[in-house]
Amino acid sequence: MTQIRGIYAAGMSIFDENLSLNVDKTIKHSESLIDRGCHGVAVFGSTGQAQLISISEKIDLLNKLSASKYKKNFLIGTGLNSLSETINFMEISCSLGFNKFLIMPPAYYQYGDKEVINFYTRIIDKISNCKIILYNFEKLCGYKFSVECVESLVKKFPEQIVGLKDSTYNLYQNLQIDNFSILPGSELKLLSGLEHGCSGIITATCNVTAELSRKVYDDFIDKKKQSENEKLCNVRRVFDQFNLISGLHTFLSKEDELYKNILPPISLLDEKDEKKLLEDLKKLDFNLRNYKRQKCN
Repeated sequence: MTQIRGIYAAGMSIFDENLSLNVDKTIKHSESLIDRGCHGVAVFGSTGQAQLISISEKIDLLNKLSASKYKKNFLIGTGLNSLSETINFMEISCSLGFNKFLIMPPAYYQYGDKEVINFYTRIIDKISNCKIILYNFEKLCGYKFSVECVESLVKKFPEQIVGLKDSTYNLYQNLQIDNFSILPGSELKLLSGLEHGCSGIITATCNVTAELSRKVYDDFIDKKKQSENEKLCNVRRVFDQFNLISGLHTFLSKEDELYKNILPPISLLDEKDEKKLLEDLKKLDFNLRNYKRQKCN
C-alpha cells in the first residue's frame, strides 16, 4: 500500500499587513481545504512561499498545527537550501509529531544524481524515522530527477523515500516502483496520472479546486463516468496563464483582504491580468460564490 494517496493541496500561507505570517489564518485555510475534499495539505511548499518565510515563523505554525484535528493529514515542506537547517527543522517537526516531508533539492547550484543521493542520504542518516516525498521541479531548483536516481534512492532507503511530487512531468508516466506514491503537480495530470498508476496529485490550484479535484478522483476510484474533469482542467488552464501564487492570492482576496498580503518579490496580478483571470473563470461558471458553496460528499 502506498504511503500517500489522494488529493493534496500545496497550501497557501496567509500574512498580516506587516507581512508577518498569520499562523491561525494559515492553519484555518489549510483545514478548510480538507473540509472541502482534500485528503491532505502540504504546508510550506513553494505555493506557501516557504523560501521567503523565517524559520521562527515556521516553527510557530508547527507548534499550533500539532494541535489540529487533521494533524495526520499534513505534509511538511522544508523550503530550505541549507542541509543543516533542513535537518534541524525536520527534527523539530518530528518532535511535534510530524514525520512526512516534502523536500526539494537545493536551488541555484549545479549538481547531478550522485550529489542528490548524497544530500538525501545525509538527511536520513540523521533522521531515520522520516517519510520523504521527493519534490521534482526543475523550473525552481534547476535539477531534474532521473528515473535512475529515484530508483537508487528508494532501493537505498525503502522505508524513508516513499513518494515523489512530479512538477516537471518527466517521471509520472515512466516511473514504476512498487509501494511508492507518485503525485503529479497539476490537475491537468490527475486523470491521466491515475490511469498510469499514480496516487493522486499535490497542486497549488487545489486551494480553489478541492471539490472538483476530489470528484474526479472519487469517480475514477469508483469507476464512474467522469463529469467534472473537463471543468477542472479548464480552471487550471486559466490559472496557468499567470504566476500561480499571484493568481491564487488575487482570486481569494476578493473573499478576504488578508490574501492581498504577499511576500516580495512576489506580487498580486496587475489590473489587466486580474480582470482576465476573473473573466475567464466566470466563463467557466467558476467564481467565489460557487467555490464557497461547493461541498464534498
